[in-house]
Amino acid sequence: MEKKTCSFQAEIQQVLDLVIHSLYSKKEIFLRELISNASDAIDRAQYLALTDKTLAAENPEWKIDIIADKEDKILMIADNGLGMTEEELEKNLGVIANSGTKSFIKALQEQKGADQPQLIGQFGVGFYSAFMVAQTVSVITLRRGEGQKAYKWESDGAGGYTIEEAARDKPGTTIVLKLRPEFEEYLDEWRVRELVKRYSDFIAYPIRFGDKGEPPAADVAPLNTMKAIWKRDKKEVKPEEYNEFYTHITHDHIPPFKTIHMSVEGVVEFKALLFLPKEASYDLMMPNRKFGLNLYVRNVFIGADFDLLLPEYLRFVKGVVDSSDLPLNVSREMLQDDAVIRKIKSNITNKILSELADLMANDRAAYETFYAAFGRILKEGLYSDWDNADKLKKLLLFPSAKENGAKNVSLDEYLKAMPEGQKDLYYLIAEDLETAVSSPHLEGLRKRGYDVLLFVDPIDQWIVDNLREYEGKKLVAIDKGSLDLGDESEKAAEKKKLDAATADFKPLLEFIQERLKEDIKEVRLSPRMTDSACCLVADENAMSPSMERMMRAMHQEVPKQMRILELNVDHPLVKRMADMLAADKADTRLADYADLLYGEALLSEGSAPKDPARFTKLITALMVNA
Repeated sequence: MEKKTCSFQAEIQQVLDLVIHSLYSKKEIFLRELISNASDAIDRAQYLALTDKTLAAENPEWKIDIIADKEDKILMIADNGLGMTEEELEKNLGVIANSGTKSFIKALQEQKGADQPQLIGQFGVGFYSAFMVAQTVSVITLRRGEGQKAYKWESDGAGGYTIEEAARDKPGTTIVLKLRPEFEEYLDEWRVRELVKRYSDFIAYPIRFGDKGEPPAADVAPLNTMKAIWKRDKKEVKPEEYNEFYTHITHDHIPPFKTIHMSVEGVVEFKALLFLPKEASYDLMMPNRKFGLNLYVRNVFIGADFDLLLPEYLRFVKGVVDSSDLPLNVSREMLQDDAVIRKIKSNITNKILSELADLMANDRAAYETFYAAFGRILKEGLYSDWDNADKLKKLLLFPSAKENGAKNVSLDEYLKAMPEGQKDLYYLIAEDLETAVSSPHLEGLRKRGYDVLLFVDPIDQWIVDNLREYEGKKLVAIDKGSLDLGDESEKAAEKKKLDAATADFKPLLEFIQERLKEDIKEVRLSPRMTDSACCLVADENAMSPSMERMMRAMHQEVPKQMRILELNVDHPLVKRMADMLAADKADTRLADYADLLYGEALLSEGSAPKDPARFTKLITALMVNA
């Protein structure tokens, strides 16, 4: 046949200009797109061979070759897939879209148009990315099957294209790029190898490199690993293969703590291979840190850190997601946030939380190891993921006051161990574990055999509002308000005792109240303590002392918290001060003792005394005069 010259329609020329100049953010994407097309051609050949006996008779060693000719500045991408007829060349390469080209152009120009997510699959724009780096593009192809002829399609991307018969011995397609001078780096093996590793490492067919314009030798090692193990049955994948893959995608040479291999079919279909690391990375808590999963579409790498697939509180999870259902924009560089994405995210999140629940139930020691590394981050989900809040609550662990902080308990375990008569779950927020276990607020509860959950993680300050209730039980802060302990008869007896003691100690309470009026709201007797002389108690809805300190450390203005000073009615020091006041109201030591009591209460909660220097002098004087 004679060479046939065809012109692009005006609209198609507009599309080409957009593809070449503005569609892709990186020019290097062209190689990913052409390798993907080559892989698709091999896939189609194998699929059609299932029903076409003439194709089934041909069973080559499927491959993709990248051939560089530095002398002539030519790069070739060759496959031995299905190939194309003359009609298919015109249909696939001469027309970008059979219909809707105007809307396609409009969507590209608007970039965020409503129609954009639906463009993939309707327009074959990937091939045209070649014009970003090439002066001319030639396609030499031979369709598989009997009686087929080879053809050559060629264009400079400017006005049109030509088609003519060509010479080709074996079926398949070779794309020949005459590179522009500024893109000759793509002729270097190291650059090609880098791009194949980044974008096409898991293409199912070997990608080989040849230089000097010649195809690679048969024994040349592939540039890609071809091990998309997420698509294999997990029963067939060995632990060492999972570990090797984890290292490959994360560069973490410590094997993962846990591997989650999932395949979902139904409303959406996708495969995912997820890893929980053993250790938290140094930047895990840094603001603006990138996180997310590696995204593949049919084994082709689209990008890393796709956070739309993973909630932020699971940002420590590594891995890949592969789905043909994912709605990408037309350049396949941006993931669209829509119902499909939310469904995939929901599936992944539920799977991870389910696996953690199983681990907690069946291997507590292993779960404790995981929780030590990532529990703090997991807690973030309580104020960001309402849908999964109940699941997350069951995964939480807190140090137990009963065990002096040496053992963690879950909320369910706390409930199960509650003694008869205990109505609420009790917790205490403290700066650290040492301060918590020595708090005077624990004493009365310990006497009754009640446990207290110790909230000593900084984030516990922020999640406490989301833990107001669990399984119908109220969570009560033991350093706020009044504790409702015991049955009605016990409470009546205790009230009677306190009323009588309050009358007896009224002068002392009034004296201390007057002395500390600038710092405390009230002074009262309390059954909260058994060993300590005093403690500070906040109103039920007031800010905790540790939160107050944290806010001040962040240079936030915090209103002064006027709290209640509670005194232990049975403590010898309280009785002695009452006796001193009765004996001599002018005794100057009483003011010092009141200040010491307040300083002691502050220290016991982890706060500094109001005047540390004076507090130290008073302690020294007491020791000297003892």
